[in-house]
Amino acid sequence: MRLLGYYWGFFGVIGLIASAVSKLIPRILELDFASLGVLHWFVLVTFTPYMAFAEGYKGFHLKLAPRVVARTMFLRSAANPLFILLAPLFCMGYFHATPKRMLTSWLVSSFIALLVVVVSYIPQPWRGIIDVGVMVGLVLGIGSLFWHFFRLDFAGIPPHASPDLP
Repeated sequence: MRLLGYYWGFFGVIGLIASAVSKLIPRILELDFASLGVLHWFVLVTFTPYMAFAEGYKGFHLKLAPRVVARTMFLRSAANPLFILLAPLFCMGYFHATPKRMLTSWLVSSFIALLVVVVSYIPQPWRGIIDVGVMVGLVLGIGSLFWHFFRLDFAGIPPHASPDLP
């Protein structure tokens, strides 16, 4: 059962992020690249690498991915049935975490949800430009999650992050 929680937690988190990526694709396809002006291209080619660095590297690779994988390690060794059932939420730090981790997880998720709503009201091409950067960051985040997970699963190298357990 614990092995099920280990894999369900990891792949559930991947599924949540992949779902966000799949929702961005149609919005990006609405973007007419041929009609972009110089300012639009400038923002696109500066914002996208910024998001790759800020969201993909700093947010995912250095923080979220190692912590998620550290929490999957806990599921593999000491999980109860509730943790296994809710493994993706557990791995994201929504419950059974330090108060600071839970507060941070809930606040960051709420802020992201608010940003999604706000950005949906921004007209094209700006919305599409933002969505390109966000999608790049999320795809890099998925890659980072796999990187940390495979390092643990196949090389036995644990992540460098605390699971932030209470």
